[in-house]
Parts: sequence; C-alpha cells; structure tokens
Amino acid sequence: MKPLGEVVNVASVPQRSPFRYPGGKTWLVPRVRQWLASLETRPAEFIEPFAGGGIVSLTVAAEKLARHVTMIELDEQVAAVWRAIITDGDGVWLADRIANFGLIHDSLGKVLSEKARTVRERAFQTILKNRTYHGGILAPGSAPLKSGENGKGIASRWYADTLKKRILAINDIRLRLKFVEGDGMEEVRKNAHRRDAVFFVDPPYTAGGKQAGRRLYTHSELDHEELFKVISEVTGDFLMTYDNTDDVRDLARRYGFDFELVAMQNTHLAKMTELLIGRNLDWARSARKPPGAGGL
Repeated sequence: MKPLGEVVNVASVPQRSPFRYPGGKTWLVPRVRQWLASLETRPAEFIEPFAGGGIVSLTVAAEKLARHVTMIELDEQVAAVWRAIITDGDGVWLADRIANFGLIHDSLGKVLSEKARTVRERAFQTILKNRTYHGGILAPGSAPLKSGENGKGIASRWYADTLKKRILAINDIRLRLKFVEGDGMEEVRKNAHRRDAVFFVDPPYTAGGKQAGRRLYTHSELDHEELFKVISEVTGDFLMTYDNTDDVRDLARRYGFDFELVAMQNTHLAKMTELLIGRNLDWARSARKPPGAGGL
C-alpha cells in the first residue's frame, strides 16, 4: 500500500497548542480539514476523546470547521492546562504567569517542588515540565534538559512570548470549546447516537508494538479492541489515526473500516507512515495532495 500524497510541511500549519507533545498531530491538520470539508453539513460537534496537545481540536475551533468542539483528556497534568484555560477562564492569568517567569534551574526546581493548590497553578507546572523536560515527557521518570537546543539548557524550548500568544488565542475562542477530564471512550459512548457529531480518535497508546507509548504517557493502557467496537457503533462520521501495524489493519478489516496509509515526519525528521481509518476515505484518495503539503 503506497502512502497518500506528500509529507505535510508542518511549518505551513498554524501552531496553536501550548504543548510540545510527543506524537503531536500537526502534520495531520490538512487531512482533517479535507475530511470535514467532504461532509454534507458542518458538524454541530467535533469530539476528540484523546485530546493530548489538542492541535486538531484547536484548529477545528479556530477555523470554525465545526460549530462546537469537545476535548477529552484523562491525564491530570495535561487536563489541568485545558481546565484552566477553557473551563475556568484562567487563560490570561496563565499567559501572564508564563510571560513574567524568570526560568533558571533554581526557579524551575522551586515551582515544581511546591504542591499546586489550584488548577491554574497545576497548569503552570505542567507547561513548565512540558517545555523543560526531555522530549516534553510528563510521565514519571522524566527529567529536565541539561544542554537543550544550541546549548541553551532548560530555556531552549521556553518561548514565553509565543506561549503567551497561543494561550491568549485559545482564551479568545474558549466559548467554542468544552473540556472534559475523564475517559475518552465513555464520552464517545455518550454521544454515539448523535448524527450531528463527528469523532477524531488519536489514541496515544501502545497498539501492536507502538514502541514509545509506555514511556511517554502516564496512562499507557487501552483496550484497542473495545475502542474499535465503540467507534463502530457511532452514528456520526469518524476519523482515526493509528500506527501502521498488522494488528491494527486486522482490527480495521474485522470491523469493515476503510484505511489508507498517510505519510508523516516524526520529531527527528524521519519519514514514516501512519494509518488513517474511517468508514469511507474516498475524500482522502480523491486529492493526491492535501492543502499544506510540501517538500519537507
């Protein structure tokens, strides 16, 4: 099976997430735009049960590709960021806290050693970890960078002004967003009857040999068979993305799903392929090159 189209140039996609996220889906944004544009009507609800860094949901909300967006995330550290900005309306506070923070090893250690008393304080700790730990990894066992990019150490990925702008931009669209801290599959079940809802499913967990899942994420266990079963029962449309493995292909075939390979590039600039899975992917095959594809 040959991958669809060219590798998407991620520099052509607006960066909206405050997270530096392993397995981030910036490269998939043009495909999601294609998918939603192919539907007969604009969805009333776009549901992402494993939101993670949230780039896809944030793009859908910012570009009004659906009337409303629901993001779900189980990891309590990541959830604190989305709760603070979307649910609690503390985006301005968080943006200012980041912009005014003097990042050195001592200040980092002091903040991270304190017990967060509020959701917004926990959110600030999460962003600090995500931007100063190896690979942005939040799971137990990760540690701060020593050398970083260009010898800048822990500050090498601490772009305070950029983070502030992204958080304030999310704050501006937060009425189009809803955040749920909890079980993504349960939220899919609750909305399975809705014809006006669509589901974007990108589980950041081990499936058929996904190497990094256990190391990268606090919650790395998922019943993939059950996920496919739950998705097969939704009334609305869906798009899933998964590692390209025999196990996943077998699951897709068993449930009668359509699937295609799509080219991507990982954070080390290695060209790879992932599987797109849906009911009918003719929309993906009809365009050899998605908007935003380029010569990376």
